[in-house]
Amino acid sequence: MLSNMTETPQKSPSEQPERPNPNEWDESAAPEDGAFALPSHVAGSGTLDTLVETARDYARQATSENTLKAYAKDWAAFARWCRMRGADPRPASPQLIGLYIADLAAPGGKAPALSVSSIERRLSGLTWGYAQRGERLDRKDRHIASVLAGIRRKHARPPAQKEAILPDDLRDMLATLPHDLRGLRDRAILLIGFAGGLRRSEIVSLDHGKDDTPESGGWVEILKDGVLITLRGKTGWREVEIARGSADQTCPVHALSQWLHYARIDFGPLFVATSRSGLKATGERLSDKHVARLIKTCARKAGLRPDLPEAERVRLFSGHSLRAGLASSAEVDERYVQKQLGHASAEMTRRYQRRRDRFRVNLTKAAGL
Repeated sequence: MLSNMTETPQKSPSEQPERPNPNEWDESAAPEDGAFALPSHVAGSGTLDTLVETARDYARQATSENTLKAYAKDWAAFARWCRMRGADPRPASPQLIGLYIADLAAPGGKAPALSVSSIERRLSGLTWGYAQRGERLDRKDRHIASVLAGIRRKHARPPAQKEAILPDDLRDMLATLPHDLRGLRDRAILLIGFAGGLRRSEIVSLDHGKDDTPESGGWVEILKDGVLITLRGKTGWREVEIARGSADQTCPVHALSQWLHYARIDFGPLFVATSRSGLKATGERLSDKHVARLIKTCARKAGLRPDLPEAERVRLFSGHSLRAGLASSAEVDERYVQKQLGHASAEMTRRYQRRRDRFRVNLTKAAGL
């Protein structure tokens, strides 16, 4: 049952509209927290009621805010699809879900077909949505699994990769930034993001000190030889070491120190907005969208990939371009790059390497052939 349904006044039979289905009437509504309540046979008390609220708070922290927003959009899209076809999204029906993902892969109208990865993400969102409403969606049911297997076989292809920002590209991008407070901040973002191999969400989630804010995703410590970043990642806590560079102009530690000094930041979010004049730092944490816009804007102004039209050039670069740039340009043992990027496998790290010395290790000859 959705949380913010409201009753409407009764109308005469001639005016009475078709009764809306509560499962689709408010597509963007979040599910109730009814699952986190005292059992009916337990009497309430101040202590137990407080624990209920504590359990709800922990449950909200189980999934990142961005993931929750994506899942909410997935549920809204499915509910809208059901309404347009006169179907009910609840209870969970594998047969209906099978039809839905088939339509996503090969839509009959003007809507573009979704990629296999997008369809799988939609399925994850629906599984989560049903779970929050006390229902279970069995993705292994043949009505879903067989359709999805067919979609993978017919439409699956390697994911389109973003362009890597290499060291020379990064220097050109840094040269486009102004020499004011905002420019100091954006230099630090680009250099810390590149040298740390950080995701854009990780960059903006950093605090100056440990647990400075409730929404903190990690914190930084500036040491003699570099910056130590402690991050709460997808698989737990990890440390990222960023050593000092060979020149102040491209040293991430120097750039970060300059930003913190002139912005007078000694507590709270590490990267914050500046005033309209660009002369004063505010306390407002930047969103990860700022990092994406910054990279695209600087890549365009620096004239990266001049062989392509401007619109296509802009689409080539994203927050992942920094991580791909580090993975592609660091001339060190692959395991160190894997650790820096926080990957569980070397294969995942290789996906980020846009250029690498293929066939450097010749296993054929090593085996004696």
